[in-house]
Amino acid sequence: MLNVKACAIFLVSVFATSLTAVAQNSKALKTIIVDAGHGGKDFGAHGGYEGGLNSYEKNVTLGISLKLVEELKKQLPDVKIVPTRTTDIYQSPPEKADIANENKGDLFICIHADAVALQTGRRQVGSRQETRYKVTYTGKGKKKRVKKSTPYTVTVPVYEYYKIGSKRTGTSVWLFAAHKTVDKTNALMKNESAEDIEIGSGSDSTLNEIDFSAPEYKMMATARVGRYQQKSIKLAEFINAQIEETDRPALGIYQRAKGIWVLQATNMPALLVETGFITNHDDERYLNSDKGQQEIAECITRAVKKYKEQLESNKNNAPAPDVKAEEKVLKEAGVPGAGKKSSSRPAPKK
Repeated sequence: MLNVKACAIFLVSVFATSLTAVAQNSKALKTIIVDAGHGGKDFGAHGGYEGGLNSYEKNVTLGISLKLVEELKKQLPDVKIVPTRTTDIYQSPPEKADIANENKGDLFICIHADAVALQTGRRQVGSRQETRYKVTYTGKGKKKRVKKSTPYTVTVPVYEYYKIGSKRTGTSVWLFAAHKTVDKTNALMKNESAEDIEIGSGSDSTLNEIDFSAPEYKMMATARVGRYQQKSIKLAEFINAQIEETDRPALGIYQRAKGIWVLQATNMPALLVETGFITNHDDERYLNSDKGQQEIAECITRAVKKYKEQLESNKNNAPAPDVKAEEKVLKEAGVPGAGKKSSSRPAPKK
């Protein structure tokens, strides 16, 4: 096991080579996971306001996700597209994350519909007659008694109560919270296999036999999580920009204070798209229409294409890592076998 000094030098080496290693990785974007939020017994948000369509989020997300899957397959025929569900079934967040990780996804896109707490309104719908009583008493204190109870009739209003649709509208993109990085790191450590770790193409192959509990691996995992976050932000920016080109309000990019479980449990760049407010009159109709669902699917697809093109551009333009320099750092750190001829896979071509 590396000592403290070796760990520190190793971390420097990981950071120095991580960007070029990832950029040159031929698996830049081979598999995309598309998750339709909620499903089955989990109905999600409800358009239960007066004048609404009474629709449920689980159905809206499935409709959009199916169109997104088809659009991605059409526009990116060289990429494997994996939906977490294609029918109205329930999947727990851990099950969704397992599907993504087991398929070794390179990108996770979760589709949801937003909602706000609905206010309650009331209006008078009629009136009714109500009998009340005027009571007079005799005596005081313990001797107080009813002397007379006289009935009389009054007219009182009859009200009905209803939910008011929200004014909030638009599409937003959400990322896992920065303070949840430890959960993302744990997901990476749980699902990563040794051969998937890029330590440096020229390093001795014995370094790929990683002890998942070792501090140097934890540091590497943390570094990779940082890169996942940066990639997630970049795709989120692309999606938000595509929404801006439509007639819909683009609400921007956010992080939830409590985090988003399924995003922090996936071993890949991940984001969640709140496609619109199911509690808003216009948004609900948009989200339930073929036109609206297709437009959202096409916006996300164009953003993913741009994201993929940027990854490939970075890969092609990135300089080859300085293998000798990396091995020197590892050797100085006292890593066994450092500086020997590598038996691991060769460095990727430029």
